Amino acid sequence: MRIWDLHPGYLNRQSLLGEHRELHGMVSILINHKKGYARHPETLRWMDLGWALNKRHQLLAAEMTLRGYNDKSPVRTRKNNGLWPDSYIDEPYVQIQLLRQKYQDREPGRIPLPQNAQQMWRQHKYAVMARSVPLYKKIGADVARIGPRDDFSDLARLLVETLRTSPSQGGLKNALQHMWGYVSHRYEGPLQAVSGWSLTALLDRIQELTLRHRQPYLMESVALSELAVWIQDNRL
Repeated sequence: MRIWDLHPGYLNRQSLLGEHRELHGMVSILINHKKGYARHPETLRWMDLGWALNKRHQLLAAEMTLRGYNDKSPVRTRKNNGLWPDSYIDEPYVQIQLLRQKYQDREPGRIPLPQNAQQMWRQHKYAVMARSVPLYKKIGADVARIGPRDDFSDLARLLVETLRTSPSQGGLKNALQHMWGYVSHRYEGPLQAVSGWSLTALLDRIQELTLRHRQPYLMESVALSELAVWIQDNRL
């Protein structure tokens, strides 16, 4: 049983759908007090964290939707709003290495497993921007001082934990506007209509154009699916 802490975009099809099944199994164990896997370290880690399990499920479902799969099995647990597990089975940096070994000679995930701090930062920068522009600037400056072969375990953990916090409406709008800049030249409709779009409509169009034209930067961005979860929460 495994619930990853890395963004689901790093998971290949088999791992993505597999975690989705296992998460539902864990929810059943916790809600119905089943004995199977009840003492498993992964189950214990998520004990009494129904809200976080629900959020992880939403992240999985958003990534599945981006890849063309439909999720018809919502998770309705809400216990301990805002709280996430305070420990890891494996640190996020180690999870990257585990997936790298697992995917040797297999299909990769949507997002390439990062080889260095710069690549991992590029993949997360718009998700961080949605949370905090000052943090976005600080991490960017810090990453510029990390060598391409240096350890980036602290960065991996910081990014995972930053994405557990909710963006503001203004933060979401700012990040989406930056992302829109990568695909706006592909949009063939009336430009005056763009300013009136909801955040949901803007992200939908960004996803559509990114997938259709395989825009390389956004194709490797966690924000391409991740922001949908928080926009949905705020009904924007």
